[in-house]
Amino acid sequence: MISPTSVPRSPRPGPPTISTVVELNVGGEFYTTTLGTLRKLPGSKLAEMFSSSAKACTDAEGRFFIDRPGTYFRPILDYLRSGQVPRQHIPEVYREAQFYEIKPLVKLLEDTPQIFGEQMARKQFLLRVPGYSENLELMVRLARAEAVAARRSSVLVCAVHTEEEDAQSAEALRALEADKKSVVKFGPWKAAPDTDDLLHCVEMDIKAQGYTVFYERYQFEKVFRARPCLSFYTFVFTWW
Repeated sequence: MISPTSVPRSPRPGPPTISTVVELNVGGEFYTTTLGTLRKLPGSKLAEMFSSSAKACTDAEGRFFIDRPGTYFRPILDYLRSGQVPRQHIPEVYREAQFYEIKPLVKLLEDTPQIFGEQMARKQFLLRVPGYSENLELMVRLARAEAVAARRSSVLVCAVHTEEEDAQSAEALRALEADKKSVVKFGPWKAAPDTDDLLHCVEMDIKAQGYTVFYERYQFEKVFRARPCLSFYTFVFTWW
């Protein structure tokens, strides 16, 4: 006769364990890697996602799911596996490295010409242009307001680098405003880049929002042609 105390008991179910080999679904892209690779940098958000205490999110096939762009996860894995620094899609990989808090990769990418030029040169210049972001938003609002039943709409911009240019444009600016023309004014600013550089930034940042736009010098009426003011430009938005 077997004593009840001698009957072997089934082990109690514990928390599910993560296999050494991990299958991932990152935004619809599938990857296979190891737990060690994902945890390679303790303290990173990616390592935290696969810590023993993390609550995993899985897809219908049981793969661990991360709701991020899958295309740019491969360079993240390549860096964790072998230290390989990406050479393509630098801004996109930089954004993902920031999200996953892969700090050594973030630092390496910040030293690339693409990120250094954007973060340390262009953005630092635009921070010295008063109201730059607000003016971009205003330009888009004005362009959209004029787009009803039209193929194109235009926005008038005054860009003055120096206090002297600002003073020279004052009379023309007053005349345009008296004629009920809306003018978006940039400057003056205290930085080396000139007006052409600013206009290029404005065009670039509006295009980055998905708009089709170009700019040209504004043609004044004959009253100003004898002494033209060179600080005014027309940004033309094309809708279809």
